[in-house]
Amino acid sequence: METSKQVLTKMANAIRFLSADAIEKSQSGHPGMPLGMADVATVLFSKFIKINPKAPRWFDRDRFVLSAGHGSMLLYSLLYLMGYEDISIEDIKNFRQLGAKTAGHPEYGHLSGIDMTTGPLGQGISSAVGMAMAERIIAAKYGEDVCNHYTYVICGDGCLMEGISEEAISLAGHWGLNKLIVFWDNNNITIDGTVDKANSTDQIARFKAVGWNTIEINGHDYEEIEQAIIKAQKSDRPSLIACKTKIGFGAPNKCGTNKCHGSPLGADEVSAMRQELNWNYAPFEIPTDILEAWRACGQAQEKEYEAWQKRATAQGKEFSDVISGKLPPNWDKDLMTMAQKAIEEKTKVATRKASQMCLEQIVPHIPQIVGGSADLAASNLTFVNGMKTITKEDYAGNNLMYGIREYAMGAIMNGMSLHGGIIPYGGTFFVFSDYMRPAMRLAALMGIRVIYVLTHDSIGVGEDGPTHQPVEHLASYRAMPNINTFRPCDVVETAEAWKIALESEHTPSILALTRQGLPMLRTATTENLTAKGGYIISDVSSGKTRQATLIATGSEVSLAVEAQRKLREAGIEVAVVSMPCTELFDAQSKEYRQEVLGTAPKIAIEAASKYGWERYVGSEGKIIGLDGFGASGPAGALYQHFGITVEAIINAVNSL
Repeated sequence: METSKQVLTKMANAIRFLSADAIEKSQSGHPGMPLGMADVATVLFSKFIKINPKAPRWFDRDRFVLSAGHGSMLLYSLLYLMGYEDISIEDIKNFRQLGAKTAGHPEYGHLSGIDMTTGPLGQGISSAVGMAMAERIIAAKYGEDVCNHYTYVICGDGCLMEGISEEAISLAGHWGLNKLIVFWDNNNITIDGTVDKANSTDQIARFKAVGWNTIEINGHDYEEIEQAIIKAQKSDRPSLIACKTKIGFGAPNKCGTNKCHGSPLGADEVSAMRQELNWNYAPFEIPTDILEAWRACGQAQEKEYEAWQKRATAQGKEFSDVISGKLPPNWDKDLMTMAQKAIEEKTKVATRKASQMCLEQIVPHIPQIVGGSADLAASNLTFVNGMKTITKEDYAGNNLMYGIREYAMGAIMNGMSLHGGIIPYGGTFFVFSDYMRPAMRLAALMGIRVIYVLTHDSIGVGEDGPTHQPVEHLASYRAMPNINTFRPCDVVETAEAWKIALESEHTPSILALTRQGLPMLRTATTENLTAKGGYIISDVSSGKTRQATLIATGSEVSLAVEAQRKLREAGIEVAVVSMPCTELFDAQSKEYRQEVLGTAPKIAIEAASKYGWERYVGSEGKIIGLDGFGASGPAGALYQHFGITVEAIINAVNSL
């Protein structure tokens, strides 16, 4: 009769050979990590992890993040062995092929057992902090009988070298996220060689310094792995388990070297590995007894899942709606009432202030909302009365203080959104979105609901100068797929943008907001015109023919409307188009777009880079904007200096 160790060894080797065979067949991939971490993964998934392959999106399942996403075959092998229904042996054989579920790096949405897209190193471990935070927030609100699970991470040296990891682990320690457990694949190898060629950080001391529990083990010793997990689960702090492993374990000639990190082992080495590990089976063949052992592990939590369903049902409709991402009925009633009142009172405020006015009507009505800012809440105006800041002593809140950590904020918001039960928004200055752009890109790629409140959106920042004045940012985010970039012109457009952002379950949203006050331009809230992306906000006089079209966004819409008034006095009729979201405008019908833009000459006005507006004004049109960076000075003086004025608009129309 086989011992437990012998069974675990065979189960781990099943991971190794599925991984090695798939990578060999593909002639592309990273075999070293799956081979090296197979023992750790086997203990975790066979003895600890709470999942149900028959209900893969079970809300109270443990989350697993393969931060070292290049080792994707480790995850794919586990999902197949555990019995997830949407992955077959054919999917394993099609690793890295076009259209395959088993992409080169794990992609959220391709397989039900993938909790997030990983590959850009450091983002997995950082988003896992968000998942662990979401678990604590929901547990504090609804009770641990319906939300009580761990977030497990496998990361490598690359994840820990990336700067985002420092931001994220310091927050995890500060927040005391004790249900976060990270396995560090401590194999001393990167693509270019041994770690010590580029890094000499004492990672254990580093994690201890930011409040983590640390454990060091032999990553190939099943007893040590099991005891480390037990100890980590009992910790009152997040845990780092440093697993000393041999990269490419079992490959007799390449293990322990960078030669097995990012390239297939080669047919001869895979054959030698079969002899080394006594694996006498054909490629992709898993012996029945080992497959049955793995499938039994996949079924181990079915009774717990059924019991959880009863407890969750007893919580009632709000909990059900929260974890499924549904907004409450009539959640936007007060929001639109506020917008209508702003029209009646002709409210003139900065759109950052308009956003805060919106949040005052949103936060009390949406239980999933969790806001925050990268140490700029007083400027971003992301905090409203009634909000409560979350601390490690009390997770029952809805505001997070991220400190000056934009990148971690972006990744943590991704993790909260992916976890479910949370709709996150976070603020910083628009120019500093550069720091979190990779996390924003990943949100767009995954198709998740995350909202970025990005204030101080133009040279209107003024005296802080060009370092703080975003110029190319609007154009660059408009170029990014699947992210809606809103630049509203007044309170109504801001409210409409918030409504769209909150209702967009599969698209992140940017709200680019002004520092300076803007006049009320809209006259009705009967239709969400921002949802069309662009629309005629001020048409030509009744019965008159359009002689030009002015297209503007944000703070420049009011300049266009004023230019329209003066041109009308001179006998020239122009229409003003507000274009708060080019992405939504481009999604409208050709007929609608032609109706809005018209056939007359067009002029675009935006206090940012001119890039991209050619597609709307054409080769004969004009663009009033910036050709370089901004400058330090009062906002009004800067607009004059760079020629973004009513007079410049009038001159442009006359020149056409």
